[in-house]
Amino acid sequence: MNRVRLAAGLVAATALLIPFAACSTTTGGGGATDAGTVAQELVASGQYPVENLDPHSVSGGSAGMDLVAKHIYSRLTATDETGKIVGDLATEWSANDAGDTWTFKLRDGVKFTDGSALDSADVVASFQRFLELDSPPAANFPGVEISAPDPTTVVFKSPKPDAAIPSKLTTFHLLPEETPVTEGGVGETPVGSGPFQVESFAAGREVVLVPNPDYFGGAPSLTKLTLQTIPEISTRLTALQTGEVAVVWGVPDDQLAELQAAGSIKTEAVPSAGSVLIWFNSSRPYFKDKPEVRRALWQAIDFATIIEQIHPETGTPADSPIAPTVFGYAPQEPVKYDPEAAKETLTKAGFDFDKTYELQYQSQFKPFVSAIVSDLAEIGVRIDAREKEQAVYIEDLLALRWDINFQQVGSAGFDASTNLGRLYTCAAKRNGYCNPELDKLLAEAGSNPDQAQRQELYAQAGKIIWEDAVGMFPMFVKTSYAWNEKVSGFTLDPQGLPDFRAAKVAGQ
Repeated sequence: MNRVRLAAGLVAATALLIPFAACSTTTGGGGATDAGTVAQELVASGQYPVENLDPHSVSGGSAGMDLVAKHIYSRLTATDETGKIVGDLATEWSANDAGDTWTFKLRDGVKFTDGSALDSADVVASFQRFLELDSPPAANFPGVEISAPDPTTVVFKSPKPDAAIPSKLTTFHLLPEETPVTEGGVGETPVGSGPFQVESFAAGREVVLVPNPDYFGGAPSLTKLTLQTIPEISTRLTALQTGEVAVVWGVPDDQLAELQAAGSIKTEAVPSAGSVLIWFNSSRPYFKDKPEVRRALWQAIDFATIIEQIHPETGTPADSPIAPTVFGYAPQEPVKYDPEAAKETLTKAGFDFDKTYELQYQSQFKPFVSAIVSDLAEIGVRIDAREKEQAVYIEDLLALRWDINFQQVGSAGFDASTNLGRLYTCAAKRNGYCNPELDKLLAEAGSNPDQAQRQELYAQAGKIIWEDAVGMFPMFVKTSYAWNEKVSGFTLDPQGLPDFRAAKVAGQ
């Protein structure tokens, strides 16, 4: 059966960054749909644009893609709003005694939106495409092979035991078997098996979704869901206050009080799996094999004051490379702010104060970055803070074309394997840092079936990353939501990826 295909090439932020979204009252003033039911239309305005709809592209794992993908595609596993791993297409799963083979049973009767049946052959083809296109989350599956012993069973075989396979699979979305394994091999109205299907798509601006009537979980309440990009935060919040938009998340701290004062708006902040991290490019000679230099730069920044001033509601000083909500979290000794000691260390290490160091970031982090630049200038460190568009930022991030990189990162599946295990190995080449001792710990943590031992191993790995100052880890993040009281049923997702399957708008 021919299937509609989706165009590839989305370039967006890597790691789970917290976006904005929103919903509105019925655009046409309500009324009946063709089926005779009352229209339920909702508009969500995201902080991060969606340039394509291919979940296996370079944008896989980014906030914009993940928000759209969870509504139009299915996965074997997913996380609920508490971070618990739950089944999506998989009804059950188990590992063998060695822990290197995982077997998943699929739901019966699942259909794609083109009417064709979904079976294990689609899962196998999707996984192979996912790996071949080198989607960022594919780095979680080195050497993993997949097979399908029958139409409702898939088996993942790892080179070594991997206790986190169910968590890692929350980043893997399913497409039809015959989807071409090429960039641009799928179209603007993709075939999926999620709760919604695509009605129209304008790259970088808007995705309009309508219910998938054959969705195995039951058709959504909404008759239309529009995921719209409004780049300016002031414009998004104005839309919320005027009623054009009814839900936003990732609200800046300084706007929360004003929103709370509006009687028709509700707010809530939930702990997330997200952390702010600021990597040093350890492949550069001035940072390579120089943990004392990297740590001194960390010591020169008054992060406690920055957080208090910019993120008093949604930021908490970090004491680990990963958030407390993530399995593998272990607190470390905080780095004490001491600019005089920092400058003395840098001077003794022969640090080049005449050089200008590039710090790349995206627009939503500008106030935080400006404060960092100011603090480093106080001890004579020159920073060229470069705000980059998503496409350029991602390209430069992966190519290590930066000295210092500012980002916010989550942990898919709430497991350290998808953060520490993916980003800090020598093979990852994500920040220029390479430590065979760390590699050994991360490999053992990823393969050990004993959860208590995994926890201890990730604690040891986190200690190395922290003490070697692979980056600066200043802040844990809460996701702040604000919504019109007429809206109900959506999830306050800790990752900043609300689920609108059960959303409703009163009065429509």
